[in-house]
Formats: sequence, structure tokens, C-alpha cells
Amino acid sequence: MRIFVFALLYMLSVPLAGAQTVPDLGPEVEPPSAEDFNPLPEELPEEGGKVVVDETDPDAEKSRLEQLYSDLAEAKSPKSAERIAREIQMIWMASGSDTVDVLMSRAGKAIQSEDPALALDFLDVVVILKPSYAEGWNRRATVHYMREDFGKSLVDIERTLALEPRHWGALSGLAIIQRRLGFEDDALDTFRKALDVNPGLENAAKAIVDLEKNAEGEGA
Repeated sequence: MRIFVFALLYMLSVPLAGAQTVPDLGPEVEPPSAEDFNPLPEELPEEGGKVVVDETDPDAEKSRLEQLYSDLAEAKSPKSAERIAREIQMIWMASGSDTVDVLMSRAGKAIQSEDPALALDFLDVVVILKPSYAEGWNRRATVHYMREDFGKSLVDIERTLALEPRHWGALSGLAIIQRRLGFEDDALDTFRKALDVNPGLENAAKAIVDLEKNAEGEGA
């Protein structure tokens, strides 16, 4: 992962001949948007139970996550998968710090107000205060992507995945950047990894179909 990220960063640092920007792939890939910063609900769908994270027992939280990832991969219905995925996201969001939680909330509101620079100010503090908090890095990677600063986004994606290798949002973000840079084989592999973790990712599933068709066309 680290070697590949460095390779992508090098590609981004070298001006493309005859081009000033990374090519736009159009509607086939849906990039992150302000909706990604909506606060997660306190209540879970269907069951209506609140997620409780025991921050004093990291082993218990890790065990719970392992079970949830297993349940998500084997979910029998879209509703069940959505509920499990949301519970995992709630655990991701639990920073264990009231200060970090406030900063994350303010960053989300800044993005929804179309002020990504302010969001970055908040998220810069988040990753300093809590460098072990994967969601802080992921949120900052998303803001960098929205600003089309792909190099910085890749760095934060790498940090996110180092802390939480099954973060399907970070995997999807990496795949989108890989695809935009023309590394379609790598993008296909990364989208597949994201879908293995969360089979309910419709955008990833569609991207896989598109990329497989492209690969078949090239091989014909």
C-alpha cells in the first residue's frame, strides 16, 4: 500500500503533458459530497437500539467490530446490511474525546455550508489531538478530495487504512482516485476489496462492472 501511494503521489507531482488537470470520468464514479458528512443517527434502523461503545475495554470493542464485519459480509438482506454497516460507522465515529467529537461535528457543518477550508482547520486539529482516530483521517481525506487535492487525500487515506484496513469508505476513495489517474486494474482490485467488506456498496458494484467491461474491451 505505501509503495503504491508513493507512486500515485509521484504521478500527481509531475505535470501531465498537454494537460493541467486530472481527467474527469463523468457520472460513472460518484465522488464524496457534503452528504458524507451528515451526522449518523443515534437510533439504528429497525431495531431502534442505541449503539453502546465501551471505551474502557478496547478488546471488547475490537471483538464487537470483528463480529459486525463478519455479519455484514454475510447479511441476508439490504436492510440488515444497512443496519450493520451503520452500527460499524457509529463505532468508527466514537473518538473517546468530547473535544474531538465537537470538532468533527463542526467540520461536518462547515462542509455542509460549503466551507471546506474551515472544515480542514477543524480536522487538522482532530488528527493532532487524536492521531489514532481513523475517522479523523478519513474525513480529512474526503475534504482534500472534494478540493481536488488528490495527493493530500492519498496520504490521509493511507493513514486511515493503516488504522482500519476494512474502512470501506477509505477503500472506495482510494479506488476512485486510482481510476481517475488511469490505474484501472488497481482501482478494480480496490473496489473489490471494499465490496468484500461491505457487499451493500452499490457504487462500488457498479464501478466494478464498468471496469470489468473496459478490461474485456481492451483484451478483445
